[in-house]
Amino acid sequence: MPTSSHFTTFAGLHTGPDLLILPNAWDAVSALLAERAGAKAVATSSAVLAWTHGYPDGERVPLDRHIATATAITRVIKVPLSVDFEASYARDTAKIRDNIGRVLDAGAVGVNLEDGTESPDVLCATIAATKSAAAAKGAHLWINARVDVVLKKLTAPEATLAEVVARAKRYREAGADSIFVPGVFAEDAIATLVREITAPLNLLAWAGLPSAATLQRLGVRRLSAGSNLGRAVYNRAFALAKAFLADGASAHFDEPGLIGQDFNAMMKTD
Repeated sequence: MPTSSHFTTFAGLHTGPDLLILPNAWDAVSALLAERAGAKAVATSSAVLAWTHGYPDGERVPLDRHIATATAITRVIKVPLSVDFEASYARDTAKIRDNIGRVLDAGAVGVNLEDGTESPDVLCATIAATKSAAAAKGAHLWINARVDVVLKKLTAPEATLAEVVARAKRYREAGADSIFVPGVFAEDAIATLVREITAPLNLLAWAGLPSAATLQRLGVRRLSAGSNLGRAVYNRAFALAKAFLADGASAHFDEPGLIGQDFNAMMKTD
């Protein structure tokens, strides 16, 4: 279960002094490894979580499995967890409140909520219902509102930043605590968003994105791996499987074990 100290810790990570770097996880062991690698908080990737269960991204993995994964993660890690909850798996206010209640019961202290290609009105309503659900439980929940204008190419290039800022303002007024804008990588655009958005700015690891030190200097507060870490892991697993199938050589698995060989020793038994 989340605690007020977990939320306070997570909220504090958005105000500095360092850039919050999140290596998004997709199951209990990936979250545990992220924590052991030094992550101060863990966030999930909805895409990799879905792939892990054999589903495409986009609220296609059953809600029960999504919640069960979050529960499994909070069982083994000690740092705060934020759940990539897509569009909340609902549009009806009562259902949104119920779903968010389940996220809180799973032990999360934060959620990502996205607008996708829908009207900003939809996400504003979802954010308001989410805040209400947390308040009803006497809990705090950090809402990271994802603006998909850039990612989905929803406007003409010359209107993109203005639309991002306008949506961010609305989501902030609805109760969002931070704003996530995947797809932005130009320094001047980042500087504009930091200046115009009155909330901590979250960016996604992206080809051409400036270094973490530069992002911190520009005022970015949070950097997410998104699905990139999971993609890299699965691509590596595919390469090893293909090589092993080709010659059956055990040497393919002789890479140094950075975390040791006894995975059982890392796992909780209660």
